[in-house]
Amino acid sequence: MSELPPTFRAMTLADALRAAARREPGKIAMIEGTRQRSFAELSRRVDALRDAALTKLGVRQGENVALVARNCMEFIEVVAALPVAGAAVATINPRLAPREIGATIADCGARIVFVDSGSCEAVQSCGVDGLRLIEIGLEYEALIESAETPPALPSIAEWDAWTIPYTSGTTGRPKGVVLSHRARMILGTICASEFGCFGADDRFLAMTPMNHGGGLGFPVSILSLGGSIEILDKFDPEVTLERLKFGGITGLFMVPTHFQMIFALTPEILAKYARPETLKAILANAAPLPQALKPQILDYFGDRVLHELYAATETGLVCNLRPQHQLAKASCVGTTFAHVEAEVRRADGSICDADEVGELWARSPVLFNGYWNRPEETAKAVKDGWVSVGDMARRDDEGFLYIVDRLKDMIISGGVNIYPRQIEEVLFTHPAIADVAVIGVPDPIWGERLKAYVVLREPLGAEGIAAFCAGKIASFKIPREVEIVETLPRNANGKVLKTALREMAA
Repeated sequence: MSELPPTFRAMTLADALRAAARREPGKIAMIEGTRQRSFAELSRRVDALRDAALTKLGVRQGENVALVARNCMEFIEVVAALPVAGAAVATINPRLAPREIGATIADCGARIVFVDSGSCEAVQSCGVDGLRLIEIGLEYEALIESAETPPALPSIAEWDAWTIPYTSGTTGRPKGVVLSHRARMILGTICASEFGCFGADDRFLAMTPMNHGGGLGFPVSILSLGGSIEILDKFDPEVTLERLKFGGITGLFMVPTHFQMIFALTPEILAKYARPETLKAILANAAPLPQALKPQILDYFGDRVLHELYAATETGLVCNLRPQHQLAKASCVGTTFAHVEAEVRRADGSICDADEVGELWARSPVLFNGYWNRPEETAKAVKDGWVSVGDMARRDDEGFLYIVDRLKDMIISGGVNIYPRQIEEVLFTHPAIADVAVIGVPDPIWGERLKAYVVLREPLGAEGIAAFCAGKIASFKIPREVEIVETLPRNANGKVLKTALREMAA
C-alpha cells in the first residue's frame, strides 16, 4: 500500500462529534427523558471514556468488547469511544435469554461488557466466566471521571472494525456482522442526500433497538452530521405519536409492526396526533411493509413522508421507494441510493432480464467487512466485492426493484418455486387478518406444502381464507393448512422468526 498523504484523516464517529462540538458546543445533541447532552459534553465524555478504556480497563487494540443495554445516551458514548480505543463493540440484544447472551459474548470473545442495570443479572448468569462488567450508572460515571491521559492513542484506520451487531437468527444461528468506521460514516452522507431529515437543524426520534441495524445506524448518522436525537428506550405507540406531534421530530425509523400497533389505537387517540407538522420522513425497513397498510399510513402521516427502504446489516442501504411512488409501485423497494449498485443475478451469475426473479447483489462503500470468525459464511455472501444476503428480487424495465422473498424462505412444492411473501401480501388485505406468515412444511407427495400462521381480528377459517384467495393467486399457492395464533414470533426489529414457526410446525 502506498503511503497515506499527510492530510489524510480516518473517518470516525468520535471525530465527527468533536467537529460538531467545535462548531456549536452548546447545541443539544441528545435528549433522553429529562436528561440532555450538548455536543461539547458528549465529545468530552467520549474522549474521557476512550482514555479510561486504555488506562483503566487495559483495552487492547484489535479486541472486542460487548454492550448489552437498551437505548440510552451511554449506548452512543460506548460505540463512539471504545472503537477509537481500538476495540470493536459487539452490540447484543438485551432481550435475549442469559444463555443466548453468553453464547454471543463467547462468540465475539469479549472480556469486558458494558451493561445497563436491567440486563446486569442476565449477563452475570450467562455462563461465561471472567467477565469484567461495567454497569451503566455510578460505576460507568466513575470510570469516566477516573480517566487519565494515555501515553499514546492507537492509530485507527477507517476500515477497522467499529461495531459487531449480530444477525437476528431468522434463518439460523446469529452471526456477528463486522462493520467498519468508514461504512457507517458514509451512511450518514447517503441519508443526507435522500431523506431530507439528516441536517444540522433536524431531530431524529431513536426508538428502535440500537443493538441492531438502522436502530443505531440512523441516530449515529444524524449525530455525525450535527443534528440531534431524542432517545426512547422502547416503542410505545401513543408516546411515539405524542413526540412526533409536539417534540419537533423531523425523522424516525419504523418497522411494520410499529404501524400496526399505532393503527390499533382508539380513533380518539389517533385523531389527537394526526398529521405531525414537523415530520419530514419516516424510514420503513427491517421487514416488508404490507401494501395494504400504505394508504392508511399516507392518509395519517401525510403523503410526502414515507420511504420504504431495502437494506441489510451486511449491505447497508441498497434502495429506497420514495414517497411519490408508494402507491404507484406496489410491493416495490424502489431504486438504488447514491454510491450504490445493485444486480439481480441467476444462479450461474449472469444478469437477469427485466422482471425475471434472481438473487439480489449489491456493491457500495457501506458494505460490511465480513462475518466475525465465519470465513465460510463470508465467502458465500461476498463475491468479487459484491454482497448478497440471500434475497430474491426482480427489476422492472424502469429500474425499480422488487423483493420477492428470501431465498431460504422460498417453498418448492411439486417442483414449483413459491414465494410466501406474495401470498402474505394477499392475506394482509383481508379485514379479519391482523398478521400472517406463510411457511413450507414437509409433505411426502409434494416435497413441501403451504401452511399459514394467522393472527385474527375476527373469526375466519381455512375455507374462508381459501375462498378469499381464489382468483387473486394461483390455486397451488393457496394455503390449505391454517393455524390460528395469538401472535407471531418476531425479533426486536419486527422480523418474523420463520425458524421458530418451522419448529412449531415440526
